[in-house]
Amino acid sequence: MLRLAHRGDWRRNPENSIAALRAAMEVPGCDGIELDVRLSGEGTPVVIHDATLARVHRLPGRVRDLDDAHLEAAGVPTLASTLAALPTDAFLDVELKGDDHGPPTAAVLRAARGDAPARAIVSSFDPPSLVTMREQLPDWPRWLNADDLAPATLSLALGLGCIAVSVPWRGVTPKTMRRAHEVGIEVAAWTVRRTATADRLERLGVVASCVEGPALDSGGADSG
Repeated sequence: MLRLAHRGDWRRNPENSIAALRAAMEVPGCDGIELDVRLSGEGTPVVIHDATLARVHRLPGRVRDLDDAHLEAAGVPTLASTLAALPTDAFLDVELKGDDHGPPTAAVLRAARGDAPARAIVSSFDPPSLVTMREQLPDWPRWLNADDLAPATLSLALGLGCIAVSVPWRGVTPKTMRRAHEVGIEVAAWTVRRTATADRLERLGVVASCVEGPALDSGGADSG
């Protein structure tokens, strides 16, 4: 099972910052990172989870309304600079936020990892974004992010050409794993903070987990 640092290791640096993402790759046993991508007011892919700067950066403004210079000054990196700063062997889960990702995002991903990467995927809760990536990067693997592994979710994933569905770890059970595997869909899980939870998911056959805290640390103590 791949262990992916959820928005990097942000215990000492802001989540989704280059420093946090690089720090995660220095943790023994960390296979890669999960990061979030939105578009700036200029249409540039930037790495940030929220639609605004309020929670993480303590600043006003919506990402979609701000120009690149403003976002850079606030500490929001571009996707291009982020990928250039990460080891080329780091597994990437690039989660697309919003429904307007197109050629600019695809171009950055292609420049960083090529047309058919072995250690990178794009994921999204938003079906239109996955459709666009299927058109722009047909050989990039895609994961559907969802709330459950219900039959309707699996049917949607298959229709979108996704190879996996990523869900909250509590929704991963022997029954839901069997359901997914019966239709040829792999399962990923988020967000795991306990090492015992990560171990259970690995035994169930989950392909990747987004992890934080003790579950990120190699051999970390089990905690809540």
